[in-house]
Amino acid sequence: EDSKDFTFDHSYWSADSNDKHFASQEQVFDDLGTDVLGAAFEGYNACIFAYGQTGAGKSYSMMGMAVCTEAEGLIPRICRGLYSRMKSCADDKTEFRTEVSYLEIYNEKVRDLLQPSKGKDHFNLKVREHPKEGPYVQDLTKHHVGDYEGIERLMDSGNSNRTVASTNMNDVSSRSHAIFTLSFTQAKFYTDMPSETVSKIHLVDLAGSERANSTGATGDRLKEGANINKSLVTLGTVISNLGKVVDAGDSKKDAKKKLFIPYRNSVLTWLLKDSLGGNAKTIMIAAISPADVNYSETLSTLRYANRAKNIINKPTVNEVNMI
Repeated sequence: EDSKDFTFDHSYWSADSNDKHFASQEQVFDDLGTDVLGAAFEGYNACIFAYGQTGAGKSYSMMGMAVCTEAEGLIPRICRGLYSRMKSCADDKTEFRTEVSYLEIYNEKVRDLLQPSKGKDHFNLKVREHPKEGPYVQDLTKHHVGDYEGIERLMDSGNSNRTVASTNMNDVSSRSHAIFTLSFTQAKFYTDMPSETVSKIHLVDLAGSERANSTGATGDRLKEGANINKSLVTLGTVISNLGKVVDAGDSKKDAKKKLFIPYRNSVLTWLLKDSLGGNAKTIMIAAISPADVNYSETLSTLRYANRAKNIINKPTVNEVNMI
């Protein structure tokens, strides 16, 4: 095949830990996770999501493995870093509050991973749209958490409820998209006009992009794959159309009118609307395989990431006066 060149902000090699270019979980956090934390403490919304074929390392990058601290992914490291920063910034004129929610999108239905009830209603929560705050999940539980250990317990509980299954591509393949959200509030009382910032951090582990003939999927697995690919195709269309709006330059307003951005064509893109071209600082991780047999999937992922580079978000500080 002809070689193709792509340019991105970072490139990490993590297939061989003995290689001198090997990127550890800590290095990835230092480069990406600290930016997410910095944005949150400045009052911005932030989002980080991992995309790529099954088995390429998305869940490892986002969640990591529980075997040791060194193997922890971005989500637990960002959560631990959040409380570490809160502790270092603590004084009598600043108050912090953190709430956590955790959901999965499985076969285009939203499920609360932190809801102990097994009632039918909690397997198909409704997505609504607030006129100011944007899309949200009705009846999704939010849990106030005072320390990292509390988040760790909720994370473990949610992960145990997540839908996974074995395919030819991966022994433990994520069959759903998962969104772990931190709502981080800072109240500051330094002046006669106390203020409050509320930042939302969306940490997203996407299900893998994959072809049915590669996974050996049949029955339920085939249906899952069809829904996964539908949502990822919609995500690709949203990214592509947003990139075209940016390319329109001076005629951006006209281009946005002509180019329909199909956020509502999938639950995933609807919930990530603010993170894609909206009020958030967003990072995308494109996970690819070094194996030549995966060339076509790797090329698809890189092209996908290349389109995402064109999106320009418009993050603003979410500050409100308390008087």
